[in-house]
Amino acid sequence: MHGYDNSMRGTLDQAGSGGMASAIRGLDAANPGPFKDLLYHLELGMLLRLDGRYEESQKSWKTAAEQVQPAEQSIEDDVVNLLKGASSYVVNDRLRAYPGYDYEKVMLLTHIALNYLAMGDFDQARVAIKQTHELEALIAEARSKEIAEVEEKAKTRGARTSFKELNGYPVETIDNPEVNALKNSYQSALSHYLAGFVYEALGEPGLAAPGYRLANELQPNQPLLEEALRELDRRVGAAGDGLTDVLFVIGSGTAPALQSRQFRLPVPAGKGLAMVVASFPVMAATGLSHPWSQLAFDGGPALAAAPITSIDLMARRRLSDDMPGIMLRTSVRAGSRALLQAGLQQGGGSDRHAAAVGIAALAIAAGSILTEKADERTWRTLPSEISIARARVPSGVHTVTLQTPEGARSARLNLSGRYAVVDLRLLRNQLFVSAFSAHSASETSEQKSQPRETSK
Repeated sequence: MHGYDNSMRGTLDQAGSGGMASAIRGLDAANPGPFKDLLYHLELGMLLRLDGRYEESQKSWKTAAEQVQPAEQSIEDDVVNLLKGASSYVVNDRLRAYPGYDYEKVMLLTHIALNYLAMGDFDQARVAIKQTHELEALIAEARSKEIAEVEEKAKTRGARTSFKELNGYPVETIDNPEVNALKNSYQSALSHYLAGFVYEALGEPGLAAPGYRLANELQPNQPLLEEALRELDRRVGAAGDGLTDVLFVIGSGTAPALQSRQFRLPVPAGKGLAMVVASFPVMAATGLSHPWSQLAFDGGPALAAAPITSIDLMARRRLSDDMPGIMLRTSVRAGSRALLQAGLQQGGGSDRHAAAVGIAALAIAAGSILTEKADERTWRTLPSEISIARARVPSGVHTVTLQTPEGARSARLNLSGRYAVVDLRLLRNQLFVSAFSAHSASETSEQKSQPRETSK
């Protein structure tokens, strides 16, 4: 029943200070026992990726992909459990097997594709990209069914489903113009732009165009995204000129944390309403992070970068969309406890029995406060904000530099071929580079090795 946010702080601090081995040990210590759940494999895969251990990262993420519950099955289980009074409805949401949020499932496949690209395997990246498209279609269908199911069950039980009715809930954290502007919580412009880039690199412009087009729809009014679609045919038809078309993916910060907070909730109890204490998840700020607007390349003029995906906003939209279901489950739990307390208090009988009943009712009230904690689990090692930049540069060794609040962070790249993807991730004080043939700025071009954390 420990808070997930608290358990991850040390891991993130260790990774952000350069102690990746310590970060992984901390993650393992927080997840003892032989069975490792979905969230463990999501976090471990990202830590291994940042450490340049792509094969191990893929193994962890493929295990995670096998544990991801299909969206339609998750909804069906929710409805069945509600009718049966399963543990998440009676005791706590955190007793539910972690299904993975929709945007996390899409980001998992997107990062599996990025791992393949860091290993120089565009063909396998294409497979992961195709799976992303298929997953989004399944999620869209499943979520439309979920809305109808939740509304029907809430109406039957007289339960409240609007978080705006919770007195004191910070509504503005998940209901604001930026959050509401998102089409949904799971489609990202990054995933679709990356699809366009991979299909283009493989000589499939007919498949690349829809990817670029949807990226523009999801993140409109970005010249960099518009140019990718407008100039597609010209780029594909151009003769080789010794230049490498490089896509820079620039991530910063960490996905926002969820924190459990208690509110008073009116629930049906007998012939009236009872005010009970109930816990709900609140999206917390995770410190200053912002999409990068530029990066320096070989000490020349800065390359313009365009913000393409905010996982912070996607997570907030996900919570906003999920709150009706969370409200329903919480109302059912709270109502069951209120009825149990009322039944005990009404059946007191003799003074002796009344005293025992009073103690029992008090124990139920105290126990509900202790066990009623909102689910704080979420994939924290994802970046908060993601930008992209793109340039055609001569093949060979180059240096890219990001200016951070702690000073300049640089990476050396040995680029070759007609297309390449370079993933730069700023986490706390460290810049990590994931790319085929990349190494820290302190190494020579002859020390070509697996990508790993760059020097300060």
